[in-house]
Amino acid sequence: MREHYRAEGLAEGELAARPMEQFARWFRDAVRTADEGSLYEPNAMVVSTADAGGRPSSRTVLLKRYDDEGFVFYTNYGSRKARDLAENPQVALLFPWHPMARQVLVTGTAARTGRDETAAYFRTRPHSSQLGAWASAQSTVVTSRTELDTAYEELAARYPEGEQVPVPPHWGGFRVVPRTVEFWQGRENRLHDRLSYVRESDGPGWRVERLSP
Repeated sequence: MREHYRAEGLAEGELAARPMEQFARWFRDAVRTADEGSLYEPNAMVVSTADAGGRPSSRTVLLKRYDDEGFVFYTNYGSRKARDLAENPQVALLFPWHPMARQVLVTGTAARTGRDETAAYFRTRPHSSQLGAWASAQSTVVTSRTELDTAYEELAARYPEGEQVPVPPHWGGFRVVPRTVEFWQGRENRLHDRLSYVRESDGPGWRVERLSP
């Protein structure tokens, strides 16, 4: 089971000056590919964390924003990933754009977003998703699906469509500030292009390294 990639390569001279600029270019390509029907949820990313004991865990999360400071996602602060990040803020992200034979791999540190930023995003969520943030005590054991559905129905009765749902105090965002951002382009003969931006330790600049595939 092996795909022979023949995509065009990625050269150093084609890269943007900063990693988030390059990410924006590739993300636009991914969105166009999704619009054509060959890529599902281009903003889906695998978030990998580890607890204080070094035990790792991964899950797929939707990227909700990216800017010059990094990558933002939202979660219940009682979830496993949030508990991991409270103990160990080191995190890795992976954007697996398989139909394009591309990946973006990020390492960095995560910190909570401010409450104003969280509230602004929460107001953009569909009403049902706002209720869901209250109904689910994410990552905890639930006795049955009925218990979860009942909690949602009670919230829907308390906050009907059109009525403002308060922002849960236990829910919010994380911004991942990158330390490295690798752009991986599949090539034939397994000689893939891997160009990694690495943050300079003595300043705000970046250097680019080519990694052997």
